[in-house]
Parts: sequence; structure tokens; C-alpha cells
Amino acid sequence: MKIKLTRKRILFIFGTRPEAIKMAPLIKEFQKCNNFFWTKVCVTGQHQEMLDQMLDFFRIEPDYDLNLMTYNQTQSQLASKQLLELEKILSNWLPDLILVQGDTLTTLFGSLAGFYKRIKIAHIEAGLRSNNKYSPYPEEINRVLVDHIADYFFVPTDKCRTNLLKEGIKDNIFLVGNTVIDALFFTLENINKNGSRKYFDYFRQIDFSKKIILVTGHRRESFGQPLKNICSALKKIADTNENVAIVYPIHLNPNVYRPVKDILGKTKNIVLFEPLDYPKLVWLLNKSYLILTDSGGIQEEAPSLGKPVLITREVTERIEGIQAGTAKLVGTDFNKIIQNVNLLLTNKQVYNKMAKAKNPYGDGKSSPRIVKKIKEIFPISS
Repeated sequence: MKIKLTRKRILFIFGTRPEAIKMAPLIKEFQKCNNFFWTKVCVTGQHQEMLDQMLDFFRIEPDYDLNLMTYNQTQSQLASKQLLELEKILSNWLPDLILVQGDTLTTLFGSLAGFYKRIKIAHIEAGLRSNNKYSPYPEEINRVLVDHIADYFFVPTDKCRTNLLKEGIKDNIFLVGNTVIDALFFTLENINKNGSRKYFDYFRQIDFSKKIILVTGHRRESFGQPLKNICSALKKIADTNENVAIVYPIHLNPNVYRPVKDILGKTKNIVLFEPLDYPKLVWLLNKSYLILTDSGGIQEEAPSLGKPVLITREVTERIEGIQAGTAKLVGTDFNKIIQNVNLLLTNKQVYNKMAKAKNPYGDGKSSPRIVKKIKEIFPISS
């Protein structure tokens, strides 16, 4: 008599492009194990257009697409809609485990919806802390709350494990690295396989004979004068360094887009782009000389490509990069940004020390580690 095995039901919940990037390699890894797991994907559409680009690139078809974003809605409005819609899904298809990632509103309310249904929660990228509840806002509080709702904690670094232990979370903590490095290596492989011609064509405005400084920025805490300081510093750097090309894909939020266009729109040696899809961003990262960013994901990715990172924030929850020497906090101070960019442009010894430092965030094998551990936690039954 043939025994029928009952697969464990796994539900991924995410809603933004960064979550999609970090979840995609893990979803693909789970899908390889369809004898063990029945995997479904739910997206909230917190970043609908950018999210769809990522799903297409990684060839992931959501089972549920809530498409909850409406113009100018508040976080409270989005949160309440998420809870109500997720409750319906969880009632109809009761998973054994929900996986959430990072620190978004979707992460928090996906966890909360699961908790209300007494479903186990696994938090991917658990344990990050800036220890400033308003920076990054609201992400710092989101991740603290998720970690006190979740049951299983997949931490990228030992520092993240220590953060959880300090808060009294002592069980089911697993050190696996960060899945963003898995996604980065997958994307690089795809780019190399399909060739770079289309990327050179897309970025034809850029003079690649110059040192490329890639800039990204979108954090709420930088809105207003801090962002103007950053832009003024970039203008000064461009005006005083003929051998530099600054490339800035601008976030479409008007609080970012307008001041960047107003201050930098007509500056020689600065090229502004609309937001880039992930493959284009990775290709450009790989072509850059150094990175100026407030992005958490880029802080993790750039060191794997040997690119020094200057962080335009006052605090970061990714302190490991600073400790390893791959990154440095410069904040939004006009003079500090200029000083540190010029140092990396002119001092090869300082540059090489940052560029050759070991990436503390992973080796590209985080997803298989997570799947292996969840197989151990949730063995299939007959």
C-alpha cells in the first residue's frame, strides 16, 4: 500500500520591491521541493509597478495579488486593508507557516494576521536594529514588533542574533546570511548569460571612461533640508571633478524627485534617470566606482561587487558593514559628504581597503540553508 505524504503549506507574504528581491531566491528554492512543500505567494502591492517588474524577472506568479495601493492613502488605511484581506486568505487556505521579510508595513501586518490565526511565522532578515525608533521610520519599529510576533528567526549576521538575545528572544534563531546576496548572484549570472549590450544602450548618456558614482536615496528622514544638503554636495563634487560622472536614479516620491531635479537637473557630469529595474541597477552597481546611498539593500550588495559604500544616513541598522570596513556613515552633512567622496576618489589606499573588505552579509547560499532548516522544523507526515 502506497503511503500518501502530506506536504506542509507555506505562504509567502510581501508587498514591496526590496522584499520581492530578497524573497525571490527563497521562493525558487522552496518550489524545487514540491514533494515537501505546497508553496503559495501573496503580494499586497505596496509597490505595485516595481513589484511586478521583480516578479516578472524572477518568473514568480503570485497566487494572491491584493493590489491594495490607492493614491495618497495613509499607513493606517493601508494597514487596515491588509489585515482584512489577509484574514480572508488565511481563512480559506490555512498555511502551516507564513514567511515574511524585512521591515515593511506588509511584513508587520502579514505577521499580525498570521498571529491572529495562530499560524507560525518565520521572519527572514530578523534582528536588525538601529536602536532609534524614528530612524529609519517606520521600519525600525516594524521590525521590532515583527520579531516579537514571529516564531522562527533567520538572521543575516551574528550581530542580529545578539540583538534578539538582548530583547529576550532566545529560541529558534538561525544564522543564514542574507538572501539578497543570493538574488544578486542570480541576477549577475542572468546578465552575463544574456550580454551587456542592452545595458550599454540604455545608459548611453553615461561616459563610462569616467569614475561612476552611483547615488540612490528615498528615506523619509532625508526629506527637506537633508536631501537638499546631499544634492548640493553632489553638485559641488560634479563641478570640481572632471573625471567623475554621477548617476542618480530618482525615486518618484515628489519629496525626492522635485528637489533632486531642481538642484541637479542641469549640472554637468550628473545624469538623472527614472527608477531602475533590478537588473539595470545591479549592472550599474557593477560598473560604478563607489556608491552613495541610504538603501539598506545596496549596503548589503555593493561589498560583494567590491564597491565602497558611503551611507547618507545618521544611523544604520546594518552596522556590520561599517565594522567590516565596506561602508562608512557620512550622514547628510554637506562637507562630510564632499570630504569622504574626494578621499575615495584620490586616495587609492583608502579606496582599496574598503573595496577589498569581506562582505559580512552572505555568500549567496542563504536560501538553501533556510529551506533545509524549515524541512527539519516541519517534517512531512503520512
